Amino acid sequence: MKMNQASRKPELTLSQGGVIKGKWHKNRYTIKGELGHGAIGKVYLCESNGKQAALKISEKSSSITTEVNVLKTFQKVQGHRLGPSLLDVDDWVHPKNGHSYSFYVMEYLKGKPLSFFIKSHGEEWLGIFMLQLLDDLAKLHESGWVFGDLKPDNLIVTYAPPRLRWIDVGGTTQIGRSIKEYTEFYDRGYWGMGSRKAEPSYDLFALVMVMFHLYYPNRFEKGRSPEKTLMNKLHMTPQLKKFEPCLIKALQGKYSSSKQMKRDISAVLMNQQKTDTIKKKQQTPPVKRATHQGKSTVRKPKKEHPFMEGVGIFAVVLLFYTFYLIFS
Repeated sequence: MKMNQASRKPELTLSQGGVIKGKWHKNRYTIKGELGHGAIGKVYLCESNGKQAALKISEKSSSITTEVNVLKTFQKVQGHRLGPSLLDVDDWVHPKNGHSYSFYVMEYLKGKPLSFFIKSHGEEWLGIFMLQLLDDLAKLHESGWVFGDLKPDNLIVTYAPPRLRWIDVGGTTQIGRSIKEYTEFYDRGYWGMGSRKAEPSYDLFALVMVMFHLYYPNRFEKGRSPEKTLMNKLHMTPQLKKFEPCLIKALQGKYSSSKQMKRDISAVLMNQQKTDTIKKKQQTPPVKRATHQGKSTVRKPKKEHPFMEGVGIFAVVLLFYTFYLIFS
């Protein structure tokens, strides 16, 4: 028993200003600060040759290897950047205790938390980000993986243009296996709404919980009837009202693929766009102008291009983006 305890690697904490030098590739990384930590290891902001990057290090070499394989799989998905780009993989020998730790270096994604962006730029971005996330999840699922630990901490909005990206693949699991890492609030097993089997519907449930978190940042208890709790919260959240039928289907596991949910969300946004355009036309008042006789006549508003009439710049962008996602 004592031998096992002695052989265990001590928990690793890197200090700011410390230098990690790869055992095999000899690349040097200066630690700038901690970005986050989880069950598998810690992620640090680092600098190498004047460029910033994110370095994840752990005593669990097998877990690091799995995550590296996931990132490599992401890079094989042509035309899509599903996660951070993988830059380096190596080992590091601690100069004091002599233990070897595995690490990998990935692209450092700068951006803002999803909740911060929505509050700053408006609720209309909610649907766009859902479409972006569903599009990426569809590509991930087609590659044979489930994200697993989908939550706000693992998402970030990058610029420009605004793009929702995920920043940690620690919970990514091959389809058909048991989810290896999860957070209770976003886990359907915790809510009694399904198993922890890695399948597309698992991620879609978590996506709905991410939407909930935007309006319930302190989360909420599941209560005696978890499903009833979720439905009540959904009914009580006006910002999610137009997406309610889609979100209910996702919570109940009625979508077998991300593409199905993406089509439904796209349809909701298209209908909303049509409704907004009609309302704007109806609210446009006639313009009065004076005549030479001192009388006023009614002049019809200047007719714009049929497509642009009553449609703002943001609406046009949304329309084109929605078409792209539907037919991509």
